[in-house]
Amino acid sequence: MPAGLIALALGGFGIGLTEFVIMGLLPEVAADFHVSEASAGWFISGYALSVTVGALLVTAAVTRLPRKPVLMGLLVLFIAGNFLSAIADSYTAMLIGRIIAALCHGAFFGIGSVVAASLVAPHKKAGAIAIMFTGLTAANVLGVPFGTLLGQNFGWRSTFWAITAIGVIALLGIALMVPKASTEPTKGLRSELGAFKSGQVWLSILVTILGFGGMFGAFTYIAFTLTEVSGFESSAVPWLLVLFGGGLFVGNFLGGKAADKALDKTLIVILAGLVLVLVFFALTASNSIATLVSLALMGGFGFATVPGLQMRVMHFASTAPTLASGANIGAFNLGNALGAWLGGVTITAGLGYTSPIWAGAGITVAALVVMVIAAAAAKRGGVPAPAAASDVEREPRRATVA
Repeated sequence: MPAGLIALALGGFGIGLTEFVIMGLLPEVAADFHVSEASAGWFISGYALSVTVGALLVTAAVTRLPRKPVLMGLLVLFIAGNFLSAIADSYTAMLIGRIIAALCHGAFFGIGSVVAASLVAPHKKAGAIAIMFTGLTAANVLGVPFGTLLGQNFGWRSTFWAITAIGVIALLGIALMVPKASTEPTKGLRSELGAFKSGQVWLSILVTILGFGGMFGAFTYIAFTLTEVSGFESSAVPWLLVLFGGGLFVGNFLGGKAADKALDKTLIVILAGLVLVLVFFALTASNSIATLVSLALMGGFGFATVPGLQMRVMHFASTAPTLASGANIGAFNLGNALGAWLGGVTITAGLGYTSPIWAGAGITVAALVVMVIAAAAAKRGGVPAPAAASDVEREPRRATVA
């Protein structure tokens, strides 16, 4: 395994921790700043909106720059945002810190995906992307519970100091381990925008929005489902989410391996599996044992799509994958917002706490339909995924570290 992938995964771990750990610390943060829970919620929603903006605008702004210095600069932004959060003396300062940290999120994963793919042989690219995203899944499995525990025992600021330190380590790792020659700049913004002329790029992004929207439609309100329907105590919810995070970790790894062998077929099978899991979960949510199984499988099938979807966008973006890759990271967050909104609509309509799961299954069915159409269209056009090596695939596999 190239050492650069480890550095990218560590950066992904820190960024994932920043995004998710605030959920467990929200009561403490709200109390410290004397704001309502709804106002404190902007530390989450403001972050998500900033991710979407940064995925497009920040990536577009750095397309002509060498990717290694860009990744390092993004981590400096990440460090600054978390440092500001750690020392924030007001609600506004904390919110600004969250927004600054989030600006690097989409661009880091978008550009990092391209760099990760360039570090390995063509038939291992989705697996390399999965390794980078392992940091994000590990943040869910290990980082969030322990980050929350740290914040609850030593003050929530201690968690952000720890995240800042992780950012510094990741920065040093990329500086020392990522080969310079694997991170050459793109041909410019016009070339990057040209990638969006491909209908397959748009179809892939749509599958990302719908596929992730389906999983997060069910996941956003999972605490209510677990306590009000499955009968678990609220104190058990964080540890049940570790089970979900374990599914994310395994699904990400296996999904990347499978996507390297047959990309479109893998995505179709995984999305079909996710539909079945969500339907099973909705039907058996009152059974605690079945719920445990559903949680693990929902995380596994939901995140198994990530490396394949990211690789598919990069593949059909051809010689200019950077901006399309960043846009797909933004699409994941749009999917999160879509699923959360639709799940909230169903609950407000009085359909019960399993209704977001049914809504998620419906959205995932739409993702599956679009994916089947996209795969068929690619096959008819004579360019199925994966096809002949693109410029991304021809980038140097190894180079002297600089």
